[in-house]
This record gives sequence, structure tokens and C-alpha cells, in this order.
Amino acid sequence: MAKLAKRTADPAVEGLLKAAESNEKVTTVWERYEAMQPQCRFGEVGLCCRICMQGPCRINMQGKEPTLGICGARDYTIVSRNLLRMIAAGTAAHSDHGRHIAHTMHAVVEGKTKDYTIKGVDKLHQVAKRIGIATAGMTTMQLAKGVADAALEDFSRQSEEPMTWLKTTQTKRRLEMLDMFDVLPHNIDTSVTEIMHRTTMGVDADPVPLIFSGVKCALADLAGEHISTDLSDILFGPPKMVVTQTNLGVLDANAVNIAVHGHNPVLSEVIVDVADELKAEAKAAGATGINIVGICCTGAELLSRHGIPLATNFTSQETAFGTGVIDSMVVDYQCVIPSLGMWAQCYHTKLISTSNLCRQPGDMHIEFRPESAKDDAKKIVRLAIEGYKTRPKKTSEIPNVKETIIAGFSVEQVGEMLKKISKDAPFQVVVDAIKSGKLLGIAATAGCNNVKLTQDQSHLTMAKELLKNNVLILTTGCSGGALGKAGFISSKATEKYAGEGLKQFLTELGKAVGLQTPLPPVWHMGACVDNSRIQDFAVELANAWGLDIKDLPVVATAPEDMSEKAVAIGTWLVATGWPVHVGVIPFLEGSPLVMQIAENTAKDVYGGFFVFEKDAEIAAHRLLNILRYRRWRLGISPEDSAIYWNGVTAKEVIEDEEPAVVAKAMGEAD
Repeated sequence: MAKLAKRTADPAVEGLLKAAESNEKVTTVWERYEAMQPQCRFGEVGLCCRICMQGPCRINMQGKEPTLGICGARDYTIVSRNLLRMIAAGTAAHSDHGRHIAHTMHAVVEGKTKDYTIKGVDKLHQVAKRIGIATAGMTTMQLAKGVADAALEDFSRQSEEPMTWLKTTQTKRRLEMLDMFDVLPHNIDTSVTEIMHRTTMGVDADPVPLIFSGVKCALADLAGEHISTDLSDILFGPPKMVVTQTNLGVLDANAVNIAVHGHNPVLSEVIVDVADELKAEAKAAGATGINIVGICCTGAELLSRHGIPLATNFTSQETAFGTGVIDSMVVDYQCVIPSLGMWAQCYHTKLISTSNLCRQPGDMHIEFRPESAKDDAKKIVRLAIEGYKTRPKKTSEIPNVKETIIAGFSVEQVGEMLKKISKDAPFQVVVDAIKSGKLLGIAATAGCNNVKLTQDQSHLTMAKELLKNNVLILTTGCSGGALGKAGFISSKATEKYAGEGLKQFLTELGKAVGLQTPLPPVWHMGACVDNSRIQDFAVELANAWGLDIKDLPVVATAPEDMSEKAVAIGTWLVATGWPVHVGVIPFLEGSPLVMQIAENTAKDVYGGFFVFEKDAEIAAHRLLNILRYRRWRLGISPEDSAIYWNGVTAKEVIEDEEPAVVAKAMGEAD
């Protein structure tokens, strides 16, 4: 059986894996991956089709027979259709999250639940104004209803009017470009449905319209994410800067430990509220109190708004059970792996599912309903207290590993900080830092873990290389989890990892907001659905500079991408002008034509493009070259005209602009 050279970069997880190997009743995700080797090469490159029941069909990637599927589909058709279905699934997941939040908000304004209030009143007014709702004379509940109605209309609008949450959040130039290429979606549900129809056997076989429809659906994903973020901020308040700790060492052997896991915070927010009320019951059971910790993006939501410690991220979610002290794991949906039921049965932990979309064998199911949210939350906390009573009386396996993390960098919070330096033009502060050379540019890091790579290692390698070259990092989701666990999201990290210009920028900003230390070099912006915050940050930057995102020195990376959601995110980033690095290629290699579109043609059409590179250090240098190239184009780094990138000067790149020359200079050529 093939074994990975190294499974994780997280010492807390590494210690728990050794203990798990001696337990014959459970297997870890790493062991299951190793048992799966060798994986099907046809599937890995995207040349496997089972859309109809004449198959499955497999195309020979070496050009030998068979070169056609039974129906006559070529490699580019099969690869394109598989890619589109991943985009549709990712869009459905993010957007259904947004729909759920919208319905919860409706329940609040209609008086069907008393367990929620509108905590983000300022954000409500901001969103209402942005989408064209007059706020004068309107009550909070009237405005909230108007915003919720507008959000739900973006799921079902039947006219050709572009989605509200798209047309009101992008730069003017970008909207004109997207309209010109006919990829502005008018509603989310139609975008997903059209892809499923278009990719059905006997419909579209042309890779160009196929991929354009994928771009259109991915832009609907961006709108769906934005709805999720905006409405969550309205209900629970936008994140503000918080300081807490992260990694598995945040668990407490003497407390009732509740892990909240998944992607939707509507119930976990109430669990946080009621935990204080039930503290006396926990103490009566012999515990010191109730300790709530997060896993994945539900954890990131609570981290950002309440400073709830983040225990671990995607790949190591099983090992949380191995600590022996989690009394209940409460899951909603997304990234909740099916093996958790097996682990729960081997420990005292109660696995509690709360959504009818996400059931696990052996779970206890408590269906979330807005009208009974507080009662449901109390029931869940009391089950955890009962779990504490049955916890085996043995030494816990909590790793002595944890790091300080500073989170809560919503765009609103960032704007307030920047106003301390420039009240009237806050984002001009960042523009000026880039122009002066303090910052080389901005990088967004996102995405999960992928067991094909050493857990967290690529996230850490990318961050080290970018930070020492004065790139400010914005992070979300499990990438933020990886960087937080390793100590990259603290003031100490600025001293340890940041280049001199970045360090100066963060120190000046830290002093401006009244801190005695610099801000962290990585700004944690929330859950993976909050990539819309990163897009908003880039739009603010573009508007302050009078540019479009395709002109800005910005890049994005998902070095350990895993989910279909990541494919949707990466596609809309490219469509809005971002160069996007991906560390695990999403089943495209079987079609040279589709690869060409993703890496090169997209650049000509949208200004954004994909960079596929497994080696994180090489990938980081490719992104740095792209940032330098974009700076040169803006005329803010004239000294770079004499710098050689892979044997080609910037001057040659700009003046020649032959694709092969540009590709070589940017590290994109073989």
C-alpha cells in the first residue's frame, strides 16, 4: 500500500494520528487515501464520462483509440461538461446557504421567531442603499424585509435583468465587460439548471459555449456568496477585530467541550448565546464550564464575530474525536465527512446533525427551525453536558499546541481602521502603500486541504514566500485555519515573516488604531463563503485607484483545493480579473484545449487566468512575478524594467507581448 511521505504540517494532528493508528475500529482520511492507490488516471485528468447509461466512457489521453465516447463526445466535451457540473454543484452549495439565511431573516421580520434580532443595523442600511432601497422613514424590520425579498428575487427572477447582488457590487468596467460577453446571470436557480441541462447527454458538445456558461454560473456563485455574507452580517453583525487562540490545544479537559462544524452559523450563533445561561448546569455536572470550539467554516464564522477558538480545519476533523474530550460535535452542512459517524461510535462524543440536507449514520438529529432555535440550542448544549458525564475517566489526548490569532477583518472593520489614517479616502491608504512600494501587492489565500498534499504545508509555504516579499495576505476558510494554527495571524508573525515594507505598513496602521503592536500580516476575513469580502476589498481598491481588478497587483491562491465550491470560486475570480493559482488541478488535463482556455485564453477575455502548479514554492514565485508584471504595467515600478524574470526583462515582456515571451517571463512556460 502506498504511503504519503508526510501527512500533515500540524504537530497537534501528527501526535493524534499516532494514537489513531493503534485503534482498529477507526481509519483516518490519510489511511483511506493510501488504500485507494493507485487512483484512476482517466478520472484524474477528467476523461471519464458517465452522464448517460451507455457508459461509463473513457477517452485515451495518449491520442490512441478510443478517441470518442460512445455518443461521439471528444475529450474537450467530456472535460468541459465535468468541469461545469462541479461549478454548478459549488454554486448550489454556496447559494443554498444564502437562501437559508434569507429565509431565517424573513422569519425574524414576520415575527415567526423571537430568538434572533437584527444586530447589524448599520450594515442593513448600507446594503439597502447599495441595492436601491430607499431608507428614509423605513423601520428596521421594513428594511430587513425589503433586503430579504431582494435576495430571494436573485434566486428566481424571470426577466433578463442581471442579479442585484452582482450588478451592485462590481466595478463599472467589469460589469460592462461581463455584459459584452453575455455572462451576467439573472438568477441563481436558472444558472444551475441551465448547466445541468446543457451538460445532459445530447445537448451541448462545444467547449466554448460550455465554458462560457460555466463562467456565468460561477458569477451566480459570487452573488450567492455575497448574499450569504451580507445577510449574516445583518442578522449577527459584521465581524470586528478579535483576539483568541487556535489549534487543538484550545480544548479543555475540565470543561464541557462542544465543537460546531460546517458552514452555516444560524444555529451555532444561538448555541453561543445560550451556553452562558446553562453554565450552572455544566458546573453541577462537575465541569468548570462550557467550552465552544469551531471546526471549518462554522468555526470561522464564530471566530470572526465572537472570538470562539478555532480547533482545526478540514482534513483533521476526525482527529478532534481522538482527543477524547469532545462531548458533542454539532454539524450543519458542507465539508462534514461521512466517516464522522464511525468515529462517534468509537468515542463518547455525541454527533448531532441539525440540517435535513446533511445526515450521518449514527447521528442524533435535531432539526434546526428558526422559530425554535433557542430551545433547540439548549437541547444540544444539555446533550453535551450529559456527554461530559459519560466521558471516560482517562488522561485526555489534548495536544499542547495552540497559537494566538487576530481575526474579524471584515471590509467594514478594515475601512474603519484605514479611516484612522485617511478619513475621507480610506482605501487610498492601501493604494498609496502599493504605489510607494511598501506593499508589492495583495494576495487572497483560500481553499481547503487536500489529502494528496501534506496537510497545511502548501498554505504555509505560499504565505512565507509572499509575506517576505511584502505581499499583504487576505485569507478565508480552511486556508485561514491552516495559517492561524501555524501562528501566521498574529502580531508576532509580522515581526517573524513580513518584509520590511509590509512590516512598516502594518506597524503604522497598528499605531493608528491604538495598538502597541503591528497588525498581523494575514487578515482573516471569515468563512469560505466570505470570499465575497475579499472581492469587495479588491473592488474598493480598484475604485480608489480608478482601475479594474484586472489591472491591480492582486493574485489569489488555493494551494490545497479540494471542493467543487473551490472550482466555482476560482472561476469567478478569473472572470473578475484575478490571476488564480490552484495547487491540485481539477480534472482538466485530459483536454489540452480546455487547459489552454483556462491558462491563456481566459487572460485575453477576462484579464484573469489560472496558474496550475503543485509545488507551492514555485507557485509563490510565479505569483510574485505576476504582481511585478502588473506593477510594471501601471508604471509604479520602473526599476523592474531591468529585472530579469526567467531570463526575460520586463521591458521585453511589455514591448513584445508575444504570448510565449509573456508566459516565460511569468513562469508559465514549460
